[in-house]
Amino acid sequence: MKTWKTWGVVALSGALIILSWITGWDWLMIVAAVVAGWQIAVSAVQALRIKMISIDLLVVVAAVGALFINNYWESAAVTFLFALGKALERATLNRTRKALSDLVEAAPETATLLRDGEPETVEIWELVPGDVVLIKNGEQIPVDGRVITGHGGVDEATITGESVPAEKAEGSEVFAGTWLRSGLLRVEAVGIGSDSTLAKIIHRVEDAQDDKARTQTFLEKFSRYYTPGVMVAALLVGLLAQNVELALTLLVIACPGALVISIPVSIVAGIGRSAKDGVLIKGGEYLETAAKVDAVVVDKTGTLTNGRPELTDVDVLDPAYTANEVLTLAARAETASEHPLAEAIIRGAENRGLPVDMVEKARPVAGKGILAQVDGLEVTVGSADLLEKTPDNARILELNDQGRTAMYVGVNGAAVGIIAVADTVRADARKAVSDLHARGIRVIMATGDAERVARNVAAELGVDEVRAELMPEEKLDIVKELQAKGHVVAMVGDGVNDTPALAQADIGVAMGAAGSPAAIETADIALMADKLPRLPYALGLARRTVRTMHVNIGIALLTVAVLLAGVLFGGVTMSIGMLVHEASVLLVIGIAMLLLRPTLRENVPVAGSPAKETARQALTA
Repeated sequence: MKTWKTWGVVALSGALIILSWITGWDWLMIVAAVVAGWQIAVSAVQALRIKMISIDLLVVVAAVGALFINNYWESAAVTFLFALGKALERATLNRTRKALSDLVEAAPETATLLRDGEPETVEIWELVPGDVVLIKNGEQIPVDGRVITGHGGVDEATITGESVPAEKAEGSEVFAGTWLRSGLLRVEAVGIGSDSTLAKIIHRVEDAQDDKARTQTFLEKFSRYYTPGVMVAALLVGLLAQNVELALTLLVIACPGALVISIPVSIVAGIGRSAKDGVLIKGGEYLETAAKVDAVVVDKTGTLTNGRPELTDVDVLDPAYTANEVLTLAARAETASEHPLAEAIIRGAENRGLPVDMVEKARPVAGKGILAQVDGLEVTVGSADLLEKTPDNARILELNDQGRTAMYVGVNGAAVGIIAVADTVRADARKAVSDLHARGIRVIMATGDAERVARNVAAELGVDEVRAELMPEEKLDIVKELQAKGHVVAMVGDGVNDTPALAQADIGVAMGAAGSPAAIETADIALMADKLPRLPYALGLARRTVRTMHVNIGIALLTVAVLLAGVLFGGVTMSIGMLVHEASVLLVIGIAMLLLRPTLRENVPVAGSPAKETARQALTA
């Protein structure tokens, strides 16, 4: 209704101006000025009530003054063009907020509740935590929850910005507002309505888009003094030149509309674009700060690496055995172990399609490994102390130097192979580091892990500096040290032991924040997907947004300067000035809207490629 009212006023005023031209009746111009200027006058009065002299007041004074000097066309033109500019401005601003409206529209309204095993359609507000909901192929997931039974592919684009469906099975997390594209799921509700991840994202984006950047705050203070100054200057010029029309024209020309709108429209567009791509930026102030980041401190475990050990090597020492046979023996022996590395060995065998059956009998040996009976053979996995004959340990030392944990696999007291496990580097970590370097950003790895392990990871990724064997407070010291040298620092960590450093950093970044309400609420930048390359993307988008703000400010100031010169020396009229003024407003909005273009480019592994499983794990982590 408000949209129709706005455009209806513009259309009626324009029609009256055209009729006046056709008929030659001046009174139609007066009516056109009143129709277009009525809402402008109301806004001006409302601003005066809170002791603020607004741009609207400048337009009203100029339009009324033009009527008094019988310049009816100028009065109608000024109010019509200003009303048209406001309508177009509102329409384009609504478009820049489309990312938020898309999120709001993504919020589900109903759910299929399983009550005594029978499906029943209910409103979202009727659900309580612990309820079990049924989601069929093609349906929207109504709650945050945990999959109890079923398997399927879920489109999580509204939450993480991912275009590839994430595979979900028993125990997986799902989020309200996402869509089940294949399969059937039964989900236990955990977060409902305002407690869901989607609701928290909407709340955060809404607050962020309304948040003011430092530049915007400065310009608002500037315009608070600028507008009264313009009125005083116009009055003085009019008195000195004995020219009322010149004074009124100066009022119109000096309107700082483009200047005032240049910052908020850029912030709304930049934050809206990032939200659509799964990156939440807390507000305009953080957007400006992120654009200045020139040093990034990154935790290793779970950020640069996958955060869990994986099988990396299987070496054969006895030619009577194949690599698969060595691995099968080790994995079967480890089925009786509770050691943290046992799971990595078993998982490595299963990923190769090897059978991993439980062993008949096993005995862990504290600090050395495990001894097990496998198909009548005595199999050991661990240190050389479990073997009857000490083998050459050169390969073990080589693997250890590479930051891997290596173990002998023995059969009946003789070594037949070596297996090694390690926390592997993320598949996308090298690209993330490279992208940060391309933006001139220094990358410092800070970890509590051993120096040897840290340096191997750093060498593989090409980070600029390594700090290892750190306590949490020492990471804080690194951030302070960089800031003391004049760096603007972003800290990326898991939000637990890195909390002091995250709080000290100019920008705290949470990665993989989907499903973590605390991270969404507290981080300055939250990367919803567990993908490190989103960090350089976010910093790059922040730089583009700030650059757009500066370009728009320049255009706004240049327009005012040229028009003022045109009025004083070139005979620019009130109506032409308002036309150029409104054109400049639309130009800065149009430039800001370029930020809405999708620029996130990520390689999507194709079916059957070696990276497919890595991508699947990253999506479902």
